[in-house]
Amino acid sequence: MSKYYKQTKIAVPENPIQELIKVNCLLKNLVHSGQFTEALHLFRQSHSSLHLRPDHYTVSTALTACANSHETRVGDQLHAHSIQSGLKRFPHVTNTLLSLYAKSCHLDSVKRVFDEIKEPDVYSNTTLLSACMKLGEVEYARRLFDQMPQRNVAVWNAMITGCTGNGHDEVAFDLFPSMHALGVKADKYTYASVLSLCSLEHIDFGRQVHSLVVKTGFTRRVSVINSLLTMYFNCKSVADAYGVFEEVGFEVGDSITYNAIIAGFVSIDRDEEALFMFKDMQTAGLKPTELTFVSIMGACLFSKFARQVHGQAIKMCFEDCTSVNNAAISMYSNCGDIDSARLVFNRLQEKDIVSWNAIIASYAQENSSHEAMLAYLQMQRNKIEPDEFTIGSLLASSDTVEAVEMIQAVVVKKALISKVEVSNALLSAFCKNGETEQASKVFNGMESRNLISWNSMISGFLLNGSPFCALHQFSTLLVQGWRPNHYTLSLVLSVCASISDLRYGKQVHAYLLRFGYFFRMLLGNSLIALYSKCGDLTWSLRVFENITEKDSISWNSIISAYAQHGEGKEAIRWFEAMQYSSEVKPDKATFTAILSACSRSGLVSEGIRFFDLMVNGYGIDPEGDHFSCIVDLLGRAGFLDIAAGLMKDRGVGIEPSVWWSLLSSCAAHGHLQLGCIAAEFLIETGKDDPAFYVVLSNLYANAGKWEESAKLRELMKKCGVVKQPGSSWIAS
Repeated sequence: MSKYYKQTKIAVPENPIQELIKVNCLLKNLVHSGQFTEALHLFRQSHSSLHLRPDHYTVSTALTACANSHETRVGDQLHAHSIQSGLKRFPHVTNTLLSLYAKSCHLDSVKRVFDEIKEPDVYSNTTLLSACMKLGEVEYARRLFDQMPQRNVAVWNAMITGCTGNGHDEVAFDLFPSMHALGVKADKYTYASVLSLCSLEHIDFGRQVHSLVVKTGFTRRVSVINSLLTMYFNCKSVADAYGVFEEVGFEVGDSITYNAIIAGFVSIDRDEEALFMFKDMQTAGLKPTELTFVSIMGACLFSKFARQVHGQAIKMCFEDCTSVNNAAISMYSNCGDIDSARLVFNRLQEKDIVSWNAIIASYAQENSSHEAMLAYLQMQRNKIEPDEFTIGSLLASSDTVEAVEMIQAVVVKKALISKVEVSNALLSAFCKNGETEQASKVFNGMESRNLISWNSMISGFLLNGSPFCALHQFSTLLVQGWRPNHYTLSLVLSVCASISDLRYGKQVHAYLLRFGYFFRMLLGNSLIALYSKCGDLTWSLRVFENITEKDSISWNSIISAYAQHGEGKEAIRWFEAMQYSSEVKPDKATFTAILSACSRSGLVSEGIRFFDLMVNGYGIDPEGDHFSCIVDLLGRAGFLDIAAGLMKDRGVGIEPSVWWSLLSSCAAHGHLQLGCIAAEFLIETGKDDPAFYVVLSNLYANAGKWEESAKLRELMKKCGVVKQPGSSWIAS
């Protein structure tokens, strides 16, 4: 079709008026089909013809082609032509000029053209308002809006939409009630714009708008329904979202409606519901779109479903679609199928920055730092510049300080260091590799910081055994006027727990009570652990009982608290209470806690019962911690042969912690033969832990094997293994 227009020669017409109408129709069709270059080519032909004189329709259509293809230079020429030919007096010509300069971000030109219009119409006003809002002249737009004698719904929409799209949400929230109070009836565009603003803190306002939607009969408008679905999912109100869909979505919904509800379920990790809606969408006779596959691939966490969805995308001709392939790379990565992710990436013909970021993130997720770096180098050879996501993934996979420093050099060279996300990733990478001093240099050199920057430093100090530096960092945060979030406070509580600082911990507890943070489950769980480690079991229980919504971590924390204090029977009581609770089920960590409680309290029969319940009742495969607890339980009670038999039944892959539990029990009960087997295995692991040698040496001595004990001490000296002297915080 485009070739036809390029080759068209405008002959001498018998009827110039009819020929011009024909040219205008052709121009209109080309613009509507997105063939802007061909449209401008046709305009030049008609303009150069001696027999045709372009009219106001020809010029306005050509200006539309310039606006959509960002051909500002050609647009300026058409502007000059419209003035010279007198065609600028027509409203649709001036309005198209406004659109041209608005899309080209030339606000001064927009204002100049607008000022030359004698009687601006609705389109003129809305175009000017939208351009001002888009280009940051909010106050100018508001003054202009206030001066307009007639403000219909289109003008109000221009202001509200401009506010929502440019970060002025509060202004939009004020405009909508004012519009309603003045009797201006909202339309589908108004409702869609306002609903898109509503987050969790504005859910009540959103529900009021929803009531207006029902009252004014807009529940049959697909765009409004889609906005309602998106709003409720953004507010984590799944029941309301599904209620909207069940009420009218089945009847009037389109592909976008299904896309909204699928994306909503994926965003809150309700993957099964998302897959069900994907299937239901096709049952309803609607074809999945590009966005459908991008969303649903985020719900596929198992290779079986991933391959089925990917196969369907290929079958529906999305094989060469870059965005779908990018989603497929991430999908296979989330399934742990890095080979399939690599295959999709290698077959992708048109790779964009998202494609490269997806494969680098996939390697980072697998801790394949070498592969991630190779992918980055290949990306550079393809002339694609990294962004903050590329750097973040590379730093997340970096397992040496040298690698982090190399990426830091790239960050400085590419001028990405000014981005706070990059600096945060950089200081986190240094902390992960034990370089808190380097991380502090990055932190102190940041031009702008956010709360993540502070949290990363506090977390880094905690992980690297510098709790007092972490507390100092938190104090500095408060002094500089920052408001910590629940994650900051949970970190600080963990710091206090690690050094048993009950006084500071209580101050943090008071802070979160004062500022209303206590209702966060994360903080309640951290407080239980704090008081438990500081020896205050009463306060642990009090905090637990005051948590309104308990998760598995809450239950595990209180069970662990009693376990640490040797209160095995109380731990069992709380475990049974958890079982009878309909809220949560015991998980792997729960059984680790209860088995530890039984071990510390010598409750052998109960421990064996819980181990059996874990395997046969809940279908949980025992891991190293569980075997370590049960071996410790049996060993402490003197059932060493049973413990050894249990380990033999497990076969290969027994963790060192299990052998260590067995060795400790052998030392306590003087079982030399079995103790030697356990110690031999631990020494073969290559860990030069002096405790292994000391326990085995004492085991030999207690059995009267003084020569073997002395030889072992000599072996320690030869291998350079030194027993660290004990220390205590308790001052004499």
